[in-house]
Amino acid sequence: MGWGVLITGLCVGSFLNVVIHRLPRGLSVNDPKRSFCPHCKTSLPAWQNLPVITWLLQRGRCRNCQAPIAVRYLLVEVLTGVLYLAAWWFLPMESAILAIVLFTILVTVTFIDGEHQLIPTSWTTAGSVIALGGSLLVPRLLDLPGLEFDWIQESGWTGLKVSAIGWVTGFGSLLLVVLLGKLIFGRLKLDFKEATSWKLQEGYEDNEQLHFVIDGEAHSWDDLFYRTTDHLVIQGHGFKVDGKRQPAREMQIRRDDLKIGEGTWRIEDLKSLEGKATKVVIPREAMGMGDPHLLGMIGAFLGWPAVVFVIFTSCLSAIIAALVARVGFGKPLPYGPFLAFGALVWIFGGSQGWIWYFERIQSGFAP
Repeated sequence: MGWGVLITGLCVGSFLNVVIHRLPRGLSVNDPKRSFCPHCKTSLPAWQNLPVITWLLQRGRCRNCQAPIAVRYLLVEVLTGVLYLAAWWFLPMESAILAIVLFTILVTVTFIDGEHQLIPTSWTTAGSVIALGGSLLVPRLLDLPGLEFDWIQESGWTGLKVSAIGWVTGFGSLLLVVLLGKLIFGRLKLDFKEATSWKLQEGYEDNEQLHFVIDGEAHSWDDLFYRTTDHLVIQGHGFKVDGKRQPAREMQIRRDDLKIGEGTWRIEDLKSLEGKATKVVIPREAMGMGDPHLLGMIGAFLGWPAVVFVIFTSCLSAIIAALVARVGFGKPLPYGPFLAFGALVWIFGGSQGWIWYFERIQSGFAP
């Protein structure tokens, strides 16, 4: 049975690669039905789409154009298979099924957020609904093997209550961070002694989104315009819309349109937009709203004690990663993968260590 679960996980991981590539790009996961090379767009027959095996045999390259295929494809398949197998080995069958649902969403969210700094809330919302419904059938999913929480009884309604409290705790705690972050860090003001060139650019490095690029710094569209009310203000001169100069000293850009004086243009209709800026006001977030939804889903599956642990573990691991990644390479770090990591640590032993630690505190570290 273990081999069947592992193979199922590998196959699901292959499908998740399709989701991870297409979903943030606004592409359908069903059309086209066959996977294709992201470089040459060649459709892949079934025998070229075997989980793990194909990537290894082709040495991480497309058979048709020889372009490199990211190691992410291999990692997603292996990670999904291993997590499915671990759930089946270490959890009761009913709990394992719900845990597999959680792992599927965590893997998808982790790699989408890692690449695009975007968390698909449709997936986390669906996960929360499944967790709340599952708590009626398997209330002790929240009470992992090796733990004894007296407040979780073998009652569906008790499980639902704990699951709901877990969602509220997870969502509410990070929502507070979002609101406070917006209040403190809501706008970034840039002043330039000399007029500095800027432009809109389709894609930047590995990110295919539209970007606002100024003074060597690129700001992705999702970072700039998380809410419909967000707008980017540029003061300066030399504004050019599709190569035509527009006389003005200020323009406002929103997610879908821009305004110069009385004129309005839709962003999707533009061929180019550029100019020179003396002052820029950029909307920004301390944290996106996807993170509260993700932690809410984790709380719905695992209960409020897990939320406390996940926040602690994710912050600690994010700090360690920031010291390596940001200081060493200057790359931003999305928070979603660290929340997912904290949830996995809780499930596979972290919960027992957490309880043991607080028991030692209560007993004054007595032997």
